[in-house]
Amino acid sequence: MLDDQKTCAETDRFLTYTLQVNTPPYTAAADRAFCFAEALLRRGHRLRRVFFYRDGVYHALAGAEPPADEPDRIGRWSVLAERHGVDLVVCSAAAQRRGVWRARGARGLAPGFRVAGLALLAESVLDSDRWLSFG
Repeated sequence: MLDDQKTCAETDRFLTYTLQVNTPPYTAAADRAFCFAEALLRRGHRLRRVFFYRDGVYHALAGAEPPADEPDRIGRWSVLAERHGVDLVVCSAAAQRRGVWRARGARGLAPGFRVAGLALLAESVLDSDRWLSFG
């Protein structure tokens, strides 16, 4: 019985998060969102999903390259997804409205991103311990 209690207590220390990013890549709020995601993963928490909404969909622009003297604020999410298995989701309506993605056609997203609707955000929020919105 004591072992079961210990196991429960150990798992209670780690939370599951969903993040929502509403701001474009080159903003302080976008930097805070990314730094927060890295920090919670470093501390052993689970990042269930990052949902990019409104101008946040610009994080998924395929082929976007920063100047050589600037950090890659777009590609960093792809790296995070690859290293930690984080689900990066772009709102289909917001992405289509802003020309980031086309329902019909060849316009693609940066590696690690996929397209879905707001229902996936709602599902993720319900399945997470914490939901934070940036921007």
